[in-house]
Parts: sequence; C-alpha cells; structure tokens
Amino acid sequence: MAVIVGTIALGSRKGRKVHVSAGRVFVISMGVASVLGAILGALKYETFWITFHAGILGATLVSSGVLAVRIRARGARRWFIAIAGLNALNAVALFSAGWYATTMPDARLYGFAAEDYFFLFGMAAVAFVGDMRMVFGTQISNRHRIAQHLLRMCIGFFIAAGSAFTGPGASVFPDAVQNSGVLSLPELTIMLLMLFWLWKTVRQPRPLVASH
Repeated sequence: MAVIVGTIALGSRKGRKVHVSAGRVFVISMGVASVLGAILGALKYETFWITFHAGILGATLVSSGVLAVRIRARGARRWFIAIAGLNALNAVALFSAGWYATTMPDARLYGFAAEDYFFLFGMAAVAFVGDMRMVFGTQISNRHRIAQHLLRMCIGFFIAAGSAFTGPGASVFPDAVQNSGVLSLPELTIMLLMLFWLWKTVRQPRPLVASH
C-alpha cells in the first residue's frame, strides 16, 4: 500500500487534494510497516537485524516529513528533538554494525553486507543533519521546509520500494525478472524524481517564515 499511494503522491500535483490524501495514507501505511519491520528485526535478529534499523529510519522519516511542513505548529520542535535523537542513535548503531561486518571473514553481519549497513547509515546521518537544522534554525524558509518534506518522504518511499522490489518482496517475482535488473528501476526513478522536485523547490527564493 505504501508503494502504491507513494507513487500517487509523488506523481500528483503538489499541494492538491490528491497529493495530500495519498500522502496521509502513505504516512500511515509506511509508519505501520516500519514499526512492524523494526519489531520483526528485533525478534528475529539472526536473519532480519538490518530490518530493525530500516524500520526505525522509515518511521522517523515519514513522521519528520509531516512535521517539516508543520514546523510552526505548537510542539513540533520538541518532536523534532526526539526524532533527531533516534536518528543519531540509529546512525551510530548502523555505522558500528557496518564496521563490525568488515571484520568478518565474508564482510557480512547477520546475512547483510557491510555496504548495506553503511548505506542506511548515510540516510540516517542525512536525516539527523536535517533534524538539527529544523531544531536550531531561528527562521526556516518555505522552500527549505518543503525541501525537507520532499527529502524525507522520498527517502521513506525509496525504502518502501526497496523492500518491495529488491528486498524481501523480490522473492514473489520469477527468477528471470529478479536477475534482469528491472526491479531496481523503481528506486532509481524515485531518486531522480526526488532530485527534480528538490531542484524545482529550491531554485527560486521564497520569503522567510518564523519556525517557532
């Protein structure tokens, strides 16, 4: 569901009813899936440990994506502080797991390569830096607020698509499809569209608004 409504939200005109409605369903579905993934990763760490970290990252991304467009709302800053703390801890844990994996004979930890942990570490680190900007910025421009929203939602969407097409969900496709590389196209498309919308958002100056 997160992949379907995420596609609608990303492809529809921003700010319109379809985009907002699809975005709300995406936040709920992605949030629930992320929490369940984190629980699964904690319970079955021998095979799904990285899912624990990906679940936490997915939950913090979509929740902070909502907060980014409501930064002036009462209490939003306090929530951002809590999310920043989670992202910081998650980033440290992911880097540590990746580094430890490099010391293993096959450079893998619980079935996942060191590069997988470092990749998620990069995402968590980017999210943390953005959190700090939203927490300590005395003024947040509209374009920066929207850019943070786009960045967080698109990375969350990227994680959802990865789980569905190149992660565990890939097993439902025939071997010929899995080996063709076509299942990587959704993730590439999301990244390209994210860059396009970020460029379109930040290319023109907009007035500043007080963040808190």
